[in-house]
Amino acid sequence: MSAAGPRRAPEGARTSAPAERSPEAHLLHALNQPLTGLQCSLELAIAGPRTLEQHQRVLREGLELTARMRILVEALRELVDTREQEAEPPETFLLNTILSETVEDLRPVAETRKVDLRMAAEIALAVRARRGQVAAALFRSLDAPLSMTPAGGELRIAARREGNQAVLSISWSEERRQQHSPFSRPELALLIARVGWERAGADYVRAQAGENATATIRLPLASPESGSPDWES
Repeated sequence: MSAAGPRRAPEGARTSAPAERSPEAHLLHALNQPLTGLQCSLELAIAGPRTLEQHQRVLREGLELTARMRILVEALRELVDTREQEAEPPETFLLNTILSETVEDLRPVAETRKVDLRMAAEIALAVRARRGQVAAALFRSLDAPLSMTPAGGELRIAARREGNQAVLSISWSEERRQQHSPFSRPELALLIARVGWERAGADYVRAQAGENATATIRLPLASPESGSPDWES
């Protein structure tokens, strides 16, 4: 640095903020820790003579690290799938229909887990989006909270209209912090769900207050020019 001090940026120039890390980059970064741990564990295993108990401990640690990496790789694969769904042409359909179908598909799981699963939809909500993309995001948005909710807990889904938007609210209580959170299967499923919603043109916001969590999804309603949905589908 010169004696004159640091150079100032030209008047009116903007300093760019660091770009937000993409979900894919986030997961690739997360892979580094278990991958490094596995390498260190294997290097120790061959560094010198070890007892049978020490070898067994190395194998157990290696299996645990491999399982964590597998979960992250599966999440990366699902993120790739959500991007491939962007090739699907948008269509106008009832969000209520997909919501009802998804809830009914998950109801047996909820009954097995003894979770009270309830849905309320005020009016028919016609949206225009990629149907497969919305269906996949919706399933993950309900399946993950269902797996987090303890026996005797509640999972609430409400669909309503606010202005020119369809608003979907999902609320649940989490039993405990998931192992390796935020990289447990349910947490990663919610990350993939958020990405799916955003790529479908929706806004996704998750709020947490203690054990109580809420996800709010806002998707634009279909315009009259986009045509009428198949009300019977």
